[in-house]
Amino acid sequence: MDITVNSILEWIIDGEVKMERILWVGQDVAYVIELGSNRMPYARLVSEIKEALLEGRVNISDEDPYMVIAYDEELPVKHIEKRDRAWGIIKEIVADEPKVFESTHRRELIKEKAKLHGVSENTIVKYLKKYWQRGKTPNALLPDYFLCGGRGKEKAAGTAKRGRPRKFTDVAGVGVNVTEDIKKIFRIAVNRFYYTTAKNSLVLTYELMRKEYFSNDYKIENGVKIPIIRPQSEVPTFGQFYYWFTKERNIKREISSRYGNKKYQKQYRPIVGSAMDGVMQPGVFEIDCQVADVYLVSRFNRNWIIGRPAVYAVIDKFSRLVCGIYVGLESGSYIGAAMALLNAVSDKVEFCRQYGIEIREEDWPVHHLPEVIIADRGELAGGNIETLVNMLNVKVQNTPPYRADLKSIIERFFGLTNERVKPFLPGAVNLDGRERGDRDYRLDAKLDLYQFTQIIIRSVLFHNNNYYLEDYRREEAMIEDNVPCVPIKLFRWGIANRGGMLRTVSEDVAKLALMPTDSAVVTPKGVKFRDMYYASASLLRSQTFIKARSQGTWKVKISYDPRNLDYIYVHGDTVGSFEKCFLIDANSRYKGKTLEEIDYLLEMERLEQTKNRDAVAQAKTQLISQVENIVKQAEDDYIKETSGTGSGRQRVKNIRQNRKLEKEISRKNEAFELNRQERPVDFRDDIYKETERQEDYGFKLLLRKQKEGLYGRNNNDN
Repeated sequence: MDITVNSILEWIIDGEVKMERILWVGQDVAYVIELGSNRMPYARLVSEIKEALLEGRVNISDEDPYMVIAYDEELPVKHIEKRDRAWGIIKEIVADEPKVFESTHRRELIKEKAKLHGVSENTIVKYLKKYWQRGKTPNALLPDYFLCGGRGKEKAAGTAKRGRPRKFTDVAGVGVNVTEDIKKIFRIAVNRFYYTTAKNSLVLTYELMRKEYFSNDYKIENGVKIPIIRPQSEVPTFGQFYYWFTKERNIKREISSRYGNKKYQKQYRPIVGSAMDGVMQPGVFEIDCQVADVYLVSRFNRNWIIGRPAVYAVIDKFSRLVCGIYVGLESGSYIGAAMALLNAVSDKVEFCRQYGIEIREEDWPVHHLPEVIIADRGELAGGNIETLVNMLNVKVQNTPPYRADLKSIIERFFGLTNERVKPFLPGAVNLDGRERGDRDYRLDAKLDLYQFTQIIIRSVLFHNNNYYLEDYRREEAMIEDNVPCVPIKLFRWGIANRGGMLRTVSEDVAKLALMPTDSAVVTPKGVKFRDMYYASASLLRSQTFIKARSQGTWKVKISYDPRNLDYIYVHGDTVGSFEKCFLIDANSRYKGKTLEEIDYLLEMERLEQTKNRDAVAQAKTQLISQVENIVKQAEDDYIKETSGTGSGRQRVKNIRQNRKLEKEISRKNEAFELNRQERPVDFRDDIYKETERQEDYGFKLLLRKQKEGLYGRNNNDN
């Protein structure tokens, strides 16, 4: 088993477990830090760790209880500011690996930064321990305010005025407290007057707010309606407004709404990477997307042609090893790129098994995050990637527009894949075009998304394990070790001899950081997402769906994997908590299908419903006309055959006897009979004798009509 950065070692000593996180791995020495202790990092021999792993004295944990999981949009601005300030102090210190793990050198760096930033050395030491123990990410530096009492609760305002007393209270008054109603007015005013392209100042925003929301009456001067604002003793001051504004200020939204998103992206977005001159070890990945030159069909109905799929690939720049893939219908989107990165972290044996392909761990041994991702200015540009950077500390380098040559490795992989498989694919695109009268190649589509993914996996396995890189320039050390120019061989040599910059992170953490999020609705039938319903044992036990039926539905935030909608993750009330919900059996038609396939099915069903509306309306009109005709015939028969017979009371009086007689006739007529003769046994005399005992004329009349209906008028006995 490979020893990688961020792995957690569980040492079993005298029946107790001591946990250590690996911070840096060299050829002979690794630096670790004990979790839950006050110790600084210390060295361990790599051979010692490997020997302990073989002997079972230490395990590599699958769980990471110290990793901080948080989304920026769910964090208070104050927490983000504290995290960013702490990160600004230590980021240069922690980047100086492995020298920073030497106590003498580390102390010099700490003293230098303490003097530069005006903080104590103990504060910097505390930041370093938090950073190293919690997974080496900027989010590790978030303050632990959740451990303090009253989290998220503001102190209630009493009758007394809070804050510093005013001067000249006889003129300006005592002032007012900022209540929830006033905060609501603040938000409306900022959204209406400040976050706009008008670029109003905060002072002007305050003045416009007083004019619109703190006026009692108005007066007319020269035909102009002028509001009369309340006195300063009855309105919050600009200082109170400014204090609230700084607490809830959204700098990204402020710049985007006042100056445009383009300016934010160009001048104010975080700098998440820098150009690299060369790569000396595994850990720098390239990611890109290409629309495949083949048309696919739907797994729901193979007559439906669903277009061309998008293929995402993640490749290690050092070894040319394909580390992750994703095949879907979303091209040039963050979702597709996130799924490819998630695949790079996932266990490939299980991934291939989902597509009916059995491999060994050594056939595709990559389930790590890189140090750096190189991408174009599409999928991983802008705000989408900020969560990935802050949660997983992965640097992103975006190439300039129209510079595909800066990602030549992955571009070449796409070219090789086309050369390997395209000639054998039905429905392949003919880039030379079609002559008039030629067959439309789209009609040849036979493969579905699942089968095409199988082909891509097979192509990747060939590339990783068998493809010889003819143009790869080996270093002297590689030549000495006689390393073949095959991606898997180069990757293993790089890990063994250069240490690599790969990072280990649990799959659940990676999923929460990378999976797209959306809203779902809690209903009595389950958690509804798109047209699918989900549930879990925990939600059933807590009577969540009973509450939805009695109190009404509500929305929840979810994360989901577009490649497999058999389950979703419902976010909890606290940061980082979630509930895994599974597809209800009634929705079995969606099992094993991707989001694109499900969306296509729903769209086709909506199309069919629209097409059939006129036919359904015509058939409904026909049904109504037929029912009305039968009712009219019944009314005419009733008037013709009942006029002048019996009163209403007489008709109602013998309902029970009438029903009994009708039932007997129906039973004899409907009875099962083999070798039925042309004429049944005549049982009318018995029934008629029964009828003779009835004195009601209406009952006799009903009997006669029933017999006429059963045997015809010509056979009716008088």
